Amino acid sequence: MYQKIVFVTNNPNKLREIRELMPQGLQVLSLSDIGCHADIPETAETLEGNALIKAHYVYDNYGLDCFADDTGLEVEALGGAPGVHTARYAGADQDPEANKRKLLTEMQGKINRKARFCTVIALIEKGQEHLFRGEVRGKITTEPRGTAGFGYDPVFSPEGTGKTFAEMGEECKNQISHRARAVNKLLDYLKQRQ
Repeated sequence: MYQKIVFVTNNPNKLREIRELMPQGLQVLSLSDIGCHADIPETAETLEGNALIKAHYVYDNYGLDCFADDTGLEVEALGGAPGVHTARYAGADQDPEANKRKLLTEMQGKINRKARFCTVIALIEKGQEHLFRGEVRGKITTEPRGTAGFGYDPVFSPEGTGKTFAEMGEECKNQISHRARAVNKLLDYLKQRQ
C-alpha cells in the first residue's frame, strides 16, 4: 500500500476527517504539504466531474498520485439542490453559516424533508482514474442542532439515528457518513493494490 498520497483539499475539516479514517502507515499529504496554493476551479456539473478536475490538477502539475472528493447535499423538495453547488449555495465565499440559513429558509413550510449526502472520490494512480461513491440518506431538520462537525452537519439527520451529524460527534459520524463510505471503498481498493 502507499506510504504517502495527496488529498486535494484546502478544507482543514475534511483533511482532519480523512486522516482519521486512513489506516496507520499511510501519510495523507495536503495541498500545502506539496506547495500547492492554487484555488482549483470546480466548474463541472457533477460531483464526479469536480472531483476529477481537482485530482487531475495535482496529478498533471505535480506528478503525484492523489485523490480528491466532491460532496453534495441533495434535498428532494428542492429538486436535488443544492447538489453540486453545496459549498457555494449562498454565494461564492463558501460561508457555511449562510449556506445553512439559506437552506433552512428555502425549506420553511416543506413537509417532505428527505435528503441525501453524497461524496465522490476520484483517485488518480499512475495516470489511471478510479471513482468511489458513498451516500447516506436522511432528512433536513427544522433548526440547527449540535456543535460538532462542520458545514451542514447541524441540519442533516441520517436515517434511523434521531440525531444530526453535529450531535453525534466525529467518531460516530465517521462510522456512517457519506465520506466514510466513499473512503472505505477507496481503502478497499488501495489494500488490494499492496
